Amino acid sequence: MLSLWLWDLFILGETSSQAATPLRPPNVVMVIFDDLRPVLGAYGDPLASTPYLDDFARGSHVFTRAYSQQSLCAPSRNSLLTGRRPDTLHLYDFYSYWRTFTGNFTTLPQYFKEHGYYTYSCGKVFHPGLSSNNTDDYPLSWSAPAFRPRTEQFMNSPVCPDKEGILRKNLICPVELQTQPYKTLPDIESVAEALRFVESRKSRKREPFFLAMGFHKPHINFRFPKQFLSRFPLPQFFNYTEDSLKPPNMPAVAWNPYTDVRARDDFKHSNISFPYGPISRHQAAQIRQSYYASVAYVDDLFGKLMAGLDLENTVVVVLGDHGWSLGEHAEWAKYSNFEVALRVPLMIRSPQFPLSQTKFYHGITELLDVFPTLVDLAGLPALPPCKKDPQELTCGEGKSLYFQLMGLGLGDEHVALSQYPRPGMLPTKHPNSDKPKLRNIKIMGYSLRTDFYRYTLWVRFHAQNFSRDWHDVYGEELYDHRLDSGEEMNLVPLPEFDDVRQRLRRRLMEVVGSS
Repeated sequence: MLSLWLWDLFILGETSSQAATPLRPPNVVMVIFDDLRPVLGAYGDPLASTPYLDDFARGSHVFTRAYSQQSLCAPSRNSLLTGRRPDTLHLYDFYSYWRTFTGNFTTLPQYFKEHGYYTYSCGKVFHPGLSSNNTDDYPLSWSAPAFRPRTEQFMNSPVCPDKEGILRKNLICPVELQTQPYKTLPDIESVAEALRFVESRKSRKREPFFLAMGFHKPHINFRFPKQFLSRFPLPQFFNYTEDSLKPPNMPAVAWNPYTDVRARDDFKHSNISFPYGPISRHQAAQIRQSYYASVAYVDDLFGKLMAGLDLENTVVVVLGDHGWSLGEHAEWAKYSNFEVALRVPLMIRSPQFPLSQTKFYHGITELLDVFPTLVDLAGLPALPPCKKDPQELTCGEGKSLYFQLMGLGLGDEHVALSQYPRPGMLPTKHPNSDKPKLRNIKIMGYSLRTDFYRYTLWVRFHAQNFSRDWHDVYGEELYDHRLDSGEEMNLVPLPEFDDVRQRLRRRLMEVVGSS
């Protein structure tokens, strides 16, 4: 294929002294941040403090409009790592393993392993538990058991000291490391292990490696070394958004009541009205401040990781698994089909396409695109598309970004498809409408992102056979990003947008039907 030919040219272009020693394919490092929306300096956020990610971006290809397939950890990660949509995997919660539930589909690390790479996982890559067979899909995806930091067991324990010294399960939890179990935190442990692994693979006699490094933060709770909080004065987060109430034309089914935020010890006694709140202005600013501080913390660790890599011989991709609402629409957390819950950073650095400054790509991109892109950048046989049979074991439903990196096809128009399930039309605690289990899912919201619009349709979903009824509609949303980047004004009730709405509905049904 073309990518193999170009990789050969890249190798042949090396100096004659290097040519005397046969060059091997590049190492590949994939870095995943949990719940990271693009609050980075490289993405133009003036409040961010991310010097290491910004420095990485200066030599990278940066995709400004990349989208997750579902704003929930396990479905998003399994989609990313298998190259399949949630509807193909039939995973919308945390409680099924695709190999036994749907199909024995090949994963991204497995593909590299089967083509001569040593594959290793550090931290949170697959979501732990049933959705990855309680093994992080070892041994099929990884050459050795995945590394899970020993402090991970305390992530949902009462480890946040309050003013009286009582340990709480708080949402906001800046800490002194010496007060924490083993005097460290999970992401610190994971980066140390990743660096140990990289050092151990430096012998040229060893096969190339594929390393996946998964950061837990900025996922809640916001537990981070407290010195990072000082970078972010609280007053600058009071006017982050003017939203304090649910937008009037938002369908109730679209709303996520942020149940996990409400359940934390420092919020559960705040008398936050269910389901629409709002959270107090002061607490809202504190959440935003802590989110940004959590990002700054993992940015610092990211810098340590990059310092240990040989970037001249390593392909690196950096991404978030989905976004997180910081008060937009008066919502918090993820669990929705809005831009803030689905848009993620995506940056690629490759020795084959070196850069001295950031190159931005503004076309629509999906996390599904990562699998075929990394395959092409490593010069491996191309991942075939799943066009003939979605049950084919080794194929992908995304597109390779390789040709865009070459400067080809930049004018092509693409769309992103995302989805989110609900147990009913109204937000509920039981069943939890933020995180419904498969047996409780009655409605599926499909969201189409085009260059100009986001169109979302909430329809009847039959969990017993994974079918949908397009005629049984529970909510419809249309937002024009040229005028309303915050998705505040639902245009569906306006008759002048009927033609656009109907055209996007047909397009959405086509995309869902072909996936």
